[in-house]
Parts: sequence; C-alpha cells; structure tokens
Amino acid sequence: QRVPLFKQFADMVNDIGIKSLTSHIGFIPDDPTDPVYVGFVEVMKDLANHLGANGQYLCFETGQELPSTLKRTILDVGTGNLFVNLDPANLILYGKAYPLDAVEIFGEYVRGMHAKDGLWPNREAGLGLEKPLGEGEANFPVLLPLLKSKGFRGPITLEREIHGPQQTEDIKKAMAFLEPYLELGDE
Repeated sequence: QRVPLFKQFADMVNDIGIKSLTSHIGFIPDDPTDPVYVGFVEVMKDLANHLGANGQYLCFETGQELPSTLKRTILDVGTGNLFVNLDPANLILYGKAYPLDAVEIFGEYVRGMHAKDGLWPNREAGLGLEKPLGEGEANFPVLLPLLKSKGFRGPITLEREIHGPQQTEDIKKAMAFLEPYLELGDE
C-alpha cells in the first residue's frame, strides 16, 4: 500500500528538483531467508528502480536494524541508488550498534547524517535515552573523522527531539560542539 504513495511522493519532489530521499523503512529482518526479508528486497527493487528512473536515490535511516543487515539489504537490492542516513543516536537508542562499528560496516554508503546523541537502553527500557550532543555515547570527535575517511561529504542535520526553549539551547550548543570537527581539512 505504501509503495504507490512513496512513488507518487518521489515523483512530486522530483518535479521540484529533489534527488535525495530519506526514510525510516521499518524493521528489516536480520535473517536473509526470512520471507519478510525476501519480500522486502523485491519491493525495494521496484521502488529503487522507480527512483532510479527519476535520477533519485534513497537513504535508509539507521536505527532499527543491525548495520550488517542494512548493508546486506543495499547489496541484495543491488540497484546502486540505495544509501544510508546515519543517525548515530538511533543505533544506540535501539541497542543495535556502536556508531563507530557501524561506520566500519557501511561507511561508504553514508550520504547524510543526523547529529544526535544518546545513551544505551537499560534492562527496564525498550529504548535508550536521547541526550544533548556530546553528552551521549556517539563519540562525534572520533565519528566525524572516521566518516570523512570513508568518503562522507554529505549534509549533517542537527536533531534534538524535545520541544521548547531547551531544544533551541541544545541546538546552539550542538553547533558550537561540532564546529571544530567540521574543519577537518583534506588529510
């Protein structure tokens, strides 16, 4: 049901020149023999081919699946226009991977990143806790140079999922926190 709607949306934004789409795709099964995984790959081939005809590409936002599952899915679909939007905090919040390890697995596919931080879930929580940038486990001082070494040149979007004046303050602090790491030069 969602595929025709996604294609319609993609066509609409293509008409105004938008080539990069990003979405949480859902929970991709880790087992490549799972019938849900097999069906998902076929549906994604259809969608990715539609996007490819428009000259568009899709970035899977990280979080709900293991980095190895995400990379395998991109390779199994095999259309050449599927990539990753790295949300380091989501990897931590969902308890799926340490962001540095994820970048080692799929770093060459990262086309965008959400600058967001978080803490791992504890035994009582199904989801970890989002924190202001630099106060969680994402390790941006190491993560950003590692991403660059993998060829990352995409946008970094500040994300803080709270509301009100504290959100504004946290975003301002995040900008100041990231600034020294964005001037990485060409080493």
